[in-house]
Amino acid sequence: MINNKIKLAISVGDLNGVGIEIILREHKNISRLCKPIYCINKKMLKEASKLLGINIPSNFKTYETKGSFKIKASKVSKKAGLYSYDSFIDAINLTRENKTKAVITLPINKESWSKAGIHYKGHTEVLRDIFKKHAIMMLGCEKMFVSLFTEHMALKDVVKDIKTKKILSFLLDFYSCVKEDNIAVLALNPHASDNGVLGNEEKYIIKAIKKANKILKKDVFKGPLVPDTAFSPKTRENFKYYVAMYHDQGLIPLKALYFEESINISLNLPIIRTSVDHGTAFDIAYKNINIDTKSYINAIKHAVLLNK
Repeated sequence: MINNKIKLAISVGDLNGVGIEIILREHKNISRLCKPIYCINKKMLKEASKLLGINIPSNFKTYETKGSFKIKASKVSKKAGLYSYDSFIDAINLTRENKTKAVITLPINKESWSKAGIHYKGHTEVLRDIFKKHAIMMLGCEKMFVSLFTEHMALKDVVKDIKTKKILSFLLDFYSCVKEDNIAVLALNPHASDNGVLGNEEKYIIKAIKKANKILKKDVFKGPLVPDTAFSPKTRENFKYYVAMYHDQGLIPLKALYFEESINISLNLPIIRTSVDHGTAFDIAYKNINIDTKSYINAIKHAVLLNK
């Protein structure tokens, strides 16, 4: 029998967190969907396996990401941060070279990256720099997806980016990726500013929506919607895709509704990248506590789906 499962490069994330446990526990299940190539060397894999008390499966294929350090469960660590970054770079390179068909990432710790001297704030920023493309961060599941116009920045800086040209470019790029004809765009201010009473940023969002719809020659983007009612059950009957102006505006409702099953997808890139939509969970790492793996499984499934 010919095995036609696709190869996926899996970045193991911060080895002081829950990522490696998720990988080891779910290897059998995801091997039914794809051929996983894990970017971790045998020394680090054996150490994690021993600490977790989980045997390494016989068909566990690795790409030997260089480096070694002593795993310290649940600790912020310069060495763990650097290793998670190197694992990610290896996964990207495997996929760029067409040795694998997508990159799947387990969670990193931003403070550990910072301690390692890595100036990026997350995976998406790395992808933007490598490919010189404006990668779009979209999170969600089949019930609802939220894209983020601004991401990992202080709230005080978000307003500076609310400009018609920037929003228009984002909307057009987002549409080209999802090909969805009914997309909700959130306002920035409470009550969508009440016609300027609570701010004037909505005028830039309105202009961007109008220009985008004119270019596309159809009424794709709706809004700006009042943020505090945009995710009500009645509104969600009308929309599956949302554009949020800032990180928490979109991710608080998404995670309240679909935390366990949501994934992170990088759009507008020449490669496919999906990820779990949760952090390193230092509070439960290496404690043999039951870990929900739906997000990881869904990230794998979506990467496979995007290759069909």
